[in-house]
Amino acid sequence: MFADSAKIFIKSGKGGDGHVSFRKELFVPAGGPDGGDGGKGGDIIFEVDPGLNTLTDFRHVRKYAAKDGEQGGKKRCHGANAENLVIKVPEGTVIKDFETGKVIADMSGEHKREVILRGGKGGLGNMNFATPTMQAPKYAQPGQPGHELWVMLELKVIADVGLVGFPNVGKSTLLSRVSNARPKIANYHFTTLNPHLGVVDLDGGAGFVMADIPGLIEGASQGIGLGHAFLRHIERCRVLVHVVDAAGTEGRDPIADIRAINKELEAYNPALLERPMVIAANKIDAVYAEDEDPVDLLRKEFEPEGIRVFPISAVSGQGVKELLYAVYQLLQTVSLDPVIFEKEFEIEYAGDRNLPYTVEQTEEGVFVVEGPRIEKMLGYTNLESEKGFQFFQKFLKDSGILDDLEAAGIQEGDTVQMYGLAFDYYK
Repeated sequence: MFADSAKIFIKSGKGGDGHVSFRKELFVPAGGPDGGDGGKGGDIIFEVDPGLNTLTDFRHVRKYAAKDGEQGGKKRCHGANAENLVIKVPEGTVIKDFETGKVIADMSGEHKREVILRGGKGGLGNMNFATPTMQAPKYAQPGQPGHELWVMLELKVIADVGLVGFPNVGKSTLLSRVSNARPKIANYHFTTLNPHLGVVDLDGGAGFVMADIPGLIEGASQGIGLGHAFLRHIERCRVLVHVVDAAGTEGRDPIADIRAINKELEAYNPALLERPMVIAANKIDAVYAEDEDPVDLLRKEFEPEGIRVFPISAVSGQGVKELLYAVYQLLQTVSLDPVIFEKEFEIEYAGDRNLPYTVEQTEEGVFVVEGPRIEKMLGYTNLESEKGFQFFQKFLKDSGILDDLEAAGIQEGDTVQMYGLAFDYYK
């Protein structure tokens, strides 16, 4: 079966211990300390592999540990740094902390290679601790420990357009007709248990990537059936196409089906209903002439809400071209940037907590906060988004920076400046 989630254990390497030794050479009766430093432990790095499209490998290997750094040696020899452990994942994999469910990294877009756990730093050898009053130190620094974490990997497919709808309404047939995808198609429920991607080529070099999202059922947002496994793949799609059986060949009501699917989308993630949508009224070749036109009923119900309805037959190709060009036009109205899930979880390292920062007030009354930890945080936080800004505010509170600003006399409405960014201070 298609694997789109996996729980795994990761652990970075421990830093090698510093060494205690003294020079012992002929005619040098009082040789000084010469214990070398330990090597750095291996990092845990996740890297996108274009050749992968599932998380199947992680069902067989669930624990990943980088090697420890080598201990320092005598004669000032530095211990070897351990090799980093690189874990290959398909593009679109979201790495989450298992305990909190918060996003650590999204391996999409420009994020092709991410250090998830840093290895421990090597300890200093005793040669570093010699002073005029302590010329023969008999101690060295141990290496910093590695870090370990249980993480959840979730693969969310990357596609411009998502085909959604109940099982057996013709999504796979439509995708196979308009693209190079060849999903397995048969006339029974839940034939498609994996999302299929296909490239749709239009005239003039235009085109887009379309995904056949496996059939949803009522209760999917509560995890009924394989609900969550299916719904997560819709989150990156920028336009949604509701595929319905307009002919009602299985006795289903297409209007009720669309309402039910939208209810599941809203329960899973309300933002999904903000995506542009169209309705593909499929199987019109099976509509009987004497019946009331189901396409007219769909248009009366949904077009007042701004959702256009396109009658199609995925089997014969009737109306498909008009649908595709309408979808392409919709894509031009939304952001071309891929949907990237922002970082929500910061892994704390002992060294990071000790990084210095300063809080100073200028003559103009601006409070300037600077330091390597601030600069590091700003480097990977998107302050233009609501989630990113909330994440940054939590960092300021947890790190004690807000307390230091208040101790420095900051008042509501005062300006705080951090590396070219300015904020108004409010409690």
